[in-house]
This record gives sequence, C-alpha cells and structure tokens, in this order.
Amino acid sequence: MKHQSLFLSFIFYLLSLTATAQSSADPVVMKINGKDVTRSEFEYNFNKNNTDGVIDKKSVEEYAELFVNYKLKVEAALDAKLDTLSSYQQEFRSYRDQQIRPLLVTPEAEEAEVRAYYDNMLKQLEGKQLIEPAHIFVRLLQQATPEQQAAAKARIDSINSVLAQGRDFSEVAMQCSEDQGTARRGGVIGWIGPHQLLKELEDAAYALQVGEVSQPLQSTVGWHIIKLMDTKPLEPYDTLAPRIRTFLDARGMKDKIAGTVVDSLVKISGGQKTAEQVLDEESERLAAQDDELKYLIQEYHDGLLLYEICQRQVWEPAAKDTAALENYFKKNKKNYSFEKPTYAGALLQAQDAQVLKQVQKALKKQKNENRWADIVKTQFNKDSVQVRFERRMFTQGDNALVDSLVFKVREGKTRINPRYPATAVVGRLLKKGPKYWYDVNAQVVADYQAMKEQEFVDELRRRYPVVIYKEALATVNKH
Repeated sequence: MKHQSLFLSFIFYLLSLTATAQSSADPVVMKINGKDVTRSEFEYNFNKNNTDGVIDKKSVEEYAELFVNYKLKVEAALDAKLDTLSSYQQEFRSYRDQQIRPLLVTPEAEEAEVRAYYDNMLKQLEGKQLIEPAHIFVRLLQQATPEQQAAAKARIDSINSVLAQGRDFSEVAMQCSEDQGTARRGGVIGWIGPHQLLKELEDAAYALQVGEVSQPLQSTVGWHIIKLMDTKPLEPYDTLAPRIRTFLDARGMKDKIAGTVVDSLVKISGGQKTAEQVLDEESERLAAQDDELKYLIQEYHDGLLLYEICQRQVWEPAAKDTAALENYFKKNKKNYSFEKPTYAGALLQAQDAQVLKQVQKALKKQKNENRWADIVKTQFNKDSVQVRFERRMFTQGDNALVDSLVFKVREGKTRINPRYPATAVVGRLLKKGPKYWYDVNAQVVADYQAMKEQEFVDELRRRYPVVIYKEALATVNKH
C-alpha cells in the first residue's frame, strides 16, 4: 500500500512538472472575465495587426489595451448569446470552412484528379491526333430565302477562287471571314480533338493533310473553307499535368475533393453525423495541430461577434438617432469648420432652360434636401434623363461649373455638356462651416458612433474583470 502511495505521488509530481513546463512555454498574459489569454494568442494578433506597414504602430502595452477592448466586446456578444444565432453560425462556418476544406485534400487525391482528367482527354481522342484547323466562314441562317442562299454560295465560291489563285489563306480569312473570333487570328480555330467542332467541319478537317485547303462545304450555320494548319499527338502526362492542375484549380478542384472527403466521413459514421458536424470535428482536429490555424479560426469567431454586438448596440442605433446626432453636432460644431468656403447643394444640368427652372422651383420648395434626388428622379427623369443631378458639399476647385456659378471663378473656359447645356445650382453657400448636422452627415455619424462605442467599452470595463500580467506580457515576441 505504501509503495502504491509513493507511485501515485510520483505520477502527480510528473504531471505538475508537465503543466508547469507548458505554462512557462505559453504563459497567460491576461485574464478577461475569468478567461485566459495566452501569450501565443496575443502574439498572433499583435504581430498580424501591428506590422511595419501599419501607420499607427503600437507598442505591446498600447496594443494590449486595444486587445482588451476587443475581447470585452466578444464577451458581451457571448453573454447576449449572439453566437447561437443561425445567421452568425452560418457566416462563421462559411469563413472557417474556406480554411478547413482545402486541408482535407491530400496531394495524392489531387494527383488522382489530374491523372483522371488526362486519361479522359486520351480517351476522347479515340486514337486520333490533335489538329489545328483554320476556316473562312460565310454565315447563312437556316430560315434564309433562296436569294440569300444564292448570295452566300456566290460569296464562298468567290473566296474559293481567290484562294485558288494563290492568295494567302490567313490574309483572306482576316478580310473576308464572318467569324470575327477567328478572323483576327487568320481563321485559326486552335488545337482541338474529336467532338469539339460541328461534325461536318470535324470530318473535313481530319480528312485533310497538313497545309491542304478544302473545297467549300456547308454546315448548319453557313459555308466554310477549311485549312489544316498542323497536327500533333497529345503531350505526355508529365508535360501537361501542371497546366491541367492550374485549369482544375480554377474550377474548384480542391473544393470538389473536399466535398468527397466530407461525404465519405458522413458515410463512415453510418449517418450519425451531418456534413456540418464532420467539418466541426475536422476543424477542431486540424486547429489542435496548428496554432496559426487555431488563432485564425478564433479571429473569425471573435471578429464576427464583435461586429454583430457593435452593429446592434452602437453603430446602427447611433446612425438612426437623428435627434442625438443634431445635438452632438451643435455641441461640437467648431470641429466641423471649413478651411474654404463651401457650397452645400446640387449642381443641375438640364436639356433646356425651361426644364431647369421647373427643377429649381421644385427643389427650393422641398426643405428636406435628402429628398431632392427622389424629386428629380420621379418628376423629371421618369421616362428619360432630362436632368443630370449631383448633390454634395462643393469646395472651390472641386467642379469647374460650380466654381463658375457659385464662386465666380472665370479661369479658362468652362466645359458645358452639349446634351445638357442649361446649368444651375440649388443650395447654400457656407463661408465658415456647416449650418446643419446633415451638411457633414458622414463625419458627424462617424464621430458620434466613435463616442458611443467608447462609452460602450467603458461600461464593459466596469462590467467584466480584467487582469493583465505585465511580466508575461513583457515576454511577447515582436516579429
């Protein structure tokens, strides 16, 4: 009994040494809401998002604060159970599976797919060589009248006579063939095998010797004169394999093979697992073998949750709260002053002066400038574009017409569109800054959202405990 006790004590001692070694190899750099963040996870994010190309490069300590904010938003999303939404799960799996599915494909499976494609090419040749035909084409519709049929026959016979006199085939093809796709190449169709052309053309082409030109022959689409440019056997597998692989890759070969692998794993389970469950398991297995993959998948998971929680609780509500936006603008109006006089309004270009006056009158009646575009579209451009409309904040130098109409700039000749010669503006000249918040809508919304997001982060820092282990953080490897 004593020996057994000593043995168990030794086992526990070994386990504690292993745990200590693992801990020191990848220490915890912070704990957020009771959850550990290891150095390797932090390093992955720090080095990925803080490269030399980043304009505002952060120190480890500065980035740690941003990372805490990031993780706090994820915690809020998890508490709100946003990860249980079917829309979230579908989007997350879509991103994750783009990484996982290719990893299920073995080099052997790819090689087999390429080899099968090559073998099928050989089979389709039916023992024949590849040929490179060229043709001169005169189109003839199936419903052609007798007169049209006679005209097409006369034209192909005339071309045939010219060739019989020794004219260069490619020259005549470029000038006379009605197949524009091949005419620019001197009539050359390209390398083909059996069953890749109309039967009449294929039979005639394979019956020719290299350099020989056929007599005019009729197909279901018109008349042709064919020249056999060259022949060759199919290249060996080793020669063609790289090109076949590139061709198949562009057409989703890896995804197709991955689908076969998943289907086989579902079958092996006896139908106890769905394809989705199989991919979940394979994701866990592969991530356990590769930290880079593990943290990339974690990044998808957390990033989508962060977006969802911010969209629901910060960005969308802030963008829709016009009263709050107006109040924010009034309190911070000095932040939106202009360096140059600015014209808040619309540039109008109309087909005639009378229409232009009607548009100006209609827009001046409508105080809500956000509705101006709808008025122009529904009242004046319903059936055709009578008026060109451009609404935004114009500063001097942005638009020559506005410079001339508003800022009275007379430098050079202003170009007038001949289709829309009548020009005018409707709006307000702002000399020092915007009058209304919607004059600088995008900037005000972005600034207000940023303020509300900071308030959200402050509230999360009060809600969730955060501990940063500075000694461990100091060991972060900055690539």
